Formats: sequence, structure tokens, C-alpha cells
Amino acid sequence: MAGNVVPRSSILCDAVASVGPPIPKTPRPIVILGAGGIVRAAHLPAYEKASLPVVAIADIESDKAASLASEYKVSHSFDSVAAAVRFAPSDAVFDVAVPASQLLDVLPRLPTGSAVLMQKPMGESIEEARSIRELCQRHRFDAAVNFQLRFAPNHLGVEALARKRVLGELHDIEVQIRTYTPWHLWSFLTNAPRLEILYHSIHYLDLIRSWLGLPHSIYAKTVRHPTNRQLTATKSVMILDYGDDKRVFIATQHGHDIARSSQCSFVQWEGTHGAIRMGMGAILAYPTGQDDTLSYIERDTGQAQWQDLPVAGNWFPDAFIGSMGVLQAYLEGTASSLPIDVDSAYETMAMVEAAYRSSERGGEQPPL
Repeated sequence: MAGNVVPRSSILCDAVASVGPPIPKTPRPIVILGAGGIVRAAHLPAYEKASLPVVAIADIESDKAASLASEYKVSHSFDSVAAAVRFAPSDAVFDVAVPASQLLDVLPRLPTGSAVLMQKPMGESIEEARSIRELCQRHRFDAAVNFQLRFAPNHLGVEALARKRVLGELHDIEVQIRTYTPWHLWSFLTNAPRLEILYHSIHYLDLIRSWLGLPHSIYAKTVRHPTNRQLTATKSVMILDYGDDKRVFIATQHGHDIARSSQCSFVQWEGTHGAIRMGMGAILAYPTGQDDTLSYIERDTGQAQWQDLPVAGNWFPDAFIGSMGVLQAYLEGTASSLPIDVDSAYETMAMVEAAYRSSERGGEQPPL
């Protein structure tokens, strides 16, 4: 009977509500190397929320490590990698949350066969990424890179909606970021030779690759902001070539401090049946942020407006549950694959390198 038909909107709402990040059945102890802002803002709150046990924090600034350990009731803190390694349980996962430039110094200090989750990016260049991949192979690490946007609650919702055929045949992915990012909060970026694509848009390149694989090529231009000449490029446009039947692009502007009303931060997928948009509130008014959002619209259903769906959590910190969770679930055998392993991450780094090379080489001159 008609009265027993479940509305399509309820089916989709239930599908989104039922998804969650991968979680191991038996969590392993976590030893965090680094006590910077990302650990305070995302790693520790995420692990606490998911009951993933952190047993130690190490940082060369011992006061920072001790303060964080006290705040989150972590039993041990250390002032060196060596001390943390000596303490670490044999089944520990090393959460390496240091700037990319330090990875090749820190990783060789870990025991052979370690489980490692390193913060993105995987080095500052394709050459460093290649060296990191070879080092992980040589030391037999079970290693992953923290590309956590894949596990943001609203992106898990996007995937659930796609499985319910909201999109149909995907032909368009669009990323639009227009906001003000306080880069001064990360002092190590002040003199970084590469900034916006390597440390921010890398998330979107990785996300797009998770949907479509590697593109045929990338056209890109990344430029400085006119009022902040101290930093290297903080605005970018990238076009990813996936053939003649798909439009895929990323446009970012991190210096828009004119009006909150004109800021935006979203990824949108469009297909033959409909479209899905996820809004990333975390980078609007950073670091306080706003709530993440999820909405969809379908063709041929009489649905004239976008429909909003509830989202259980935000990119920061909730997505960090997924990156650590999938590594641990893979290690115990309850996850069949590790989508953010170093081989996969290397492909994202190759996309970053292609974007910078395209930006440097320039485009085609008008044939006047």
C-alpha cells in the first residue's frame, strides 16, 4: 500500500546515518611523535572520542609534550624520539605528526617492522616522497599517510549517497575554497618553498584520486597573495584532465578577508541523476570553524531544491579517527585494504608535483 512506502529522503538519510569511520576491534597503543597544533586540535580529540589509546607523546620541546599529555591524561611524555621508542610497546602504532621536512630524519629512528601513520604531505617534493617510500619498504614498515579528508563524516555520507544512485554516472567534480586562512599559526610554513598545493589542496587532489584514479594530466597555476608577500603561493587553480566527458577542477583563495558572507568551502559532485555537495566548515573562520554540511539534489523526482542531511561530526577532528582506524583495522585483518598506504600516497604526491611543474612551465600563448 502507498502508505507503507518509505520516502526516498528517509532512505537516503538512513544510509548516511549508518556510515562511520573504520575502527579496529582491538585498538593498539599509540605513540605520538610531535606535539604541535594539529595534535592538540585533531589527533588527540579524535583518538579520545574513538577510545583509541594514546600511551605517550614526544616532542623536542618537552614542556609542550608534557602539557598535552597532562591535558589528555596520557601517562608518559618524552623529549626525544629515542626515548619514546625505548618506551613504546611492541605493538604500538607510531603517529608521526612532524613537518614534512623532518620525516626523513624521524622515520629511520623507528624500529624495523613498525606500524606508522605519518602526517601529510609525504615529504616536500616528489624526490622526498620517493625516498620515504623506499625507506618504508627497506624498514618493512606498515606505513600510511594521514590523508584523512576521505574519512570526514560528510564525505562518508557522499559515498553512501553515491551507492544509493543519487549521482548516476559521475561527470563533474568541483572544489571551491574562498576563505581566510591564518597561515601564521604554522610557523614552519613561513619559509616553506611550496605552500598552498602541498599543504592544503593536496587533500582535494587525494580525494579526487580516490574517486577517479590518476588523471591523464594536470593544468595548474599557483600564485602569491598581493598583501602577504612573506609567504609563497597561497592561491591556486587546477584542472585535472580525465578525458572529454569529465570536468574536474580545484580553485582556492586563502586570502579572502573581505566578507564572511562571500566565503565558501565545498566539494561538489554532479552526475547524470543528480548532485551532492559537502561543505567543509572547518576551514571557514579557522581555527574555530563551523559545522560541516551535506546536501543533495536529484533529477526527475520532482525535487526542486537541494535537500540537507544531518552530519555526525566534522572533518576536524572526526576524520582523524578514520585514518588511524583504517591502519589499525588493516593491521588486525578486519580491513581488507589500506587505501592511504605509502604507495597510494605516493600517487597523490605525484599529482602535487605535476601541478607545480605545470604552474612553472606556463600555458599556451595566444597565437596572434
